[in-house]
Amino acid sequence: MSTSWDLKHRLTDAVNAHDLERMLDCYSADAVYVTPSGTGEGHEQIAWLYEQDFKTFPDFHLTPWFELADCDDPAVTEWTYTGTHTGPLLLPDGRRMEGTGRRITLRAICAAHVENGKIITHREYYDQLELYSQLGFGLVELHAART
Repeated sequence: MSTSWDLKHRLTDAVNAHDLERMLDCYSADAVYVTPSGTGEGHEQIAWLYEQDFKTFPDFHLTPWFELADCDDPAVTEWTYTGTHTGPLLLPDGRRMEGTGRRITLRAICAAHVENGKIITHREYYDQLELYSQLGFGLVELHAART
């Protein structure tokens, strides 16, 4: 029987190969995948979230640099995400930002809970401000609505 870490390593390899079939094989049919950009429940929604990353950053790659070895469940990993923004990015308000050609490098962490050899919950965390800043967004002052 594989360990949580074996499964997590298989998922990392599948993500870096952009192989959705192998990626989904790591998740239970009713798994929940939570990211700063959205939540997917079940294989169809999880696949859609990964597909968006691969369309936005066709060279998307994860590099694990720390694994919390003393803990098997959840399997906690710190990553560096890299990629070049050449495809459309879906923004929180529903608009799309076309590719900028900018290269991103994000620090991230995730926790994967495993039951019966499959991931049942997978939570990814990264700083969206760090992402948007690297894509050229700036902060704007919001003005209070007048009533």
